[in-house]
Amino acid sequence: MRWLDYLTGWWPNPFARGVRFRGGVRLAKLRPAIDVPIRPMPLPDCLIVPVKQHIGEPCEVVVRPGMRVRKGQTLARAVEYLAADIHAPTSGRITKIEDHRIPHPSGLGALCVFLEPDGEDEPACELAPLEDWRAASPEALRERIRRAGIVGLGGAAFPSFVKLARDPQAPEPMLILNGAECEPYLSNDARLMVECADEIVQGAQLIAHIVQARRIVVAIEDDKPAALRAMAQAARDAEGKTPIEVRAVPSVYPHGSEKQLIEALTGREVPAGKLPKDIGVVCHNVGTARAIWRAVVYGEPLIERVVTIAGDAVQQPGNWLVRIGTPVRFALAEAGVADLTEIEIVHGGPMMGERIPWPEVPTVKSTIGLLAFQKETFWQAHVPEEPCIRCGHCGQACPAGLAPNLLMEACRRGDVEEAERLALFDCIECGCCSYVCPAPIPVGHYFRGGKGLAAEVRRTRAFAAPR
Repeated sequence: MRWLDYLTGWWPNPFARGVRFRGGVRLAKLRPAIDVPIRPMPLPDCLIVPVKQHIGEPCEVVVRPGMRVRKGQTLARAVEYLAADIHAPTSGRITKIEDHRIPHPSGLGALCVFLEPDGEDEPACELAPLEDWRAASPEALRERIRRAGIVGLGGAAFPSFVKLARDPQAPEPMLILNGAECEPYLSNDARLMVECADEIVQGAQLIAHIVQARRIVVAIEDDKPAALRAMAQAARDAEGKTPIEVRAVPSVYPHGSEKQLIEALTGREVPAGKLPKDIGVVCHNVGTARAIWRAVVYGEPLIERVVTIAGDAVQQPGNWLVRIGTPVRFALAEAGVADLTEIEIVHGGPMMGERIPWPEVPTVKSTIGLLAFQKETFWQAHVPEEPCIRCGHCGQACPAGLAPNLLMEACRRGDVEEAERLALFDCIECGCCSYVCPAPIPVGHYFRGGKGLAAEVRRTRAFAAPR
């Protein structure tokens, strides 16, 4: 039994065939909550809201301890371009503002706002509803989305307004809505597409209006028939000038990765160091499209998201609508996992997620799933590594076309220059190399360490450079 088999399920032939991007693996279809309706999670006694929940710079806190805030009120405002505002998930009183652990494997803390709910959920209404969004300019809509704190809800948490900027000299792009959701156990996007298909499609039309897209393609893996039916019906019923196509793609991991999905749908590869918009494509997650639509039409900031809670320690897996800042311990207890003594927690999916041994950390905008495994199951999936046998399986599975074995050796010995020459930063950290390795070596973990070392070297060089 190989590394991760216990968590993802062993597929007899893991190597992907018949897809339009290189590499990839087939994983067992473990989605125990895919047919479980979304239900709201109760409020905890205390919400812990980090002021940085996105790729980019932290926000500036605009509240103070002792203040009473209302639901949706701005707690921290973006001062740099690459940032997204943070809002109060409910009404209540700010008890303190201090560093606290966040969902990160380092265990390091970040500045957080502690909010004690008052149970009233009184709205702030900082953003007025805007029903006739077609009459608004793209610039005004982008600013509205920025102030609503919308980020990519597929897990990357990239500020969405940045991806909505359009070069007027560029041709009209194609808009792709990513509903692939290719990791085992996760089903939050699948349930959203079943239950909120109309809102997702309207969000797609809104995004198409902002970026002046010529067409919309909604990509859903073929193992989600209910989502495919719901989205196809919503697309047929949609009233908009941009045509929408709902397309089934093979259930191959990592189809949900932006660059791999674009390559599969268009046959074009996003060059290293470039963005999808450089080849005429805009790509957003289906949950992000819905959040954008609700932010514009209803004035709702991003204060909650759907989270899948599953794993072999969860007796009744489900999909929960969770307020941002809800402690992981509280969320698992609501899902029936109250005793965490013999439990290991994964933040995210089993392939790209991170083990978090601190259940007091909060859920954040990038929390797509919380997986709870029995310790015995978890550690059986992490057996001691053996020497590399040069089989080449990792290179065959790599969707980025890298040479993982050579890259791993460079990262192991701390050779940053060699690692960068081997395109370390083109690695998408999907874990395919680790999954197929017979040694079994956690190859991807060496890449993450290498990226951290490379970033440290860059900072040191920048500090030492003459001014």
